[in-house]
Amino acid sequence: MDTGTFRGIITGLLILAFLGITAWAYSRRRKKDFDEAKNLPFADEDEPTNRDSHVATRRDESSSEADSRPADSRQDRGDRNA
Repeated sequence: MDTGTFRGIITGLLILAFLGITAWAYSRRRKKDFDEAKNLPFADEDEPTNRDSHVATRRDESSSEADSRPADSRQDRGDRNA
């Protein structure tokens, strides 16, 4: 068996594998599973997570602390080398 025949056999097997995977993915038996997976990003969560909620809380706390401290422009800008 020469190299050309071997490459032809491998190409034929890969084409069959591709067609098999394509048929599996588009089969009616898999439609329900894929529809369920498609809607996973929209599934309800128990508690919606908001990345900015803890930042807003920190700002509120830091602003109340800033109100009780004397005003110092270096600290207002974040410079802690006072």
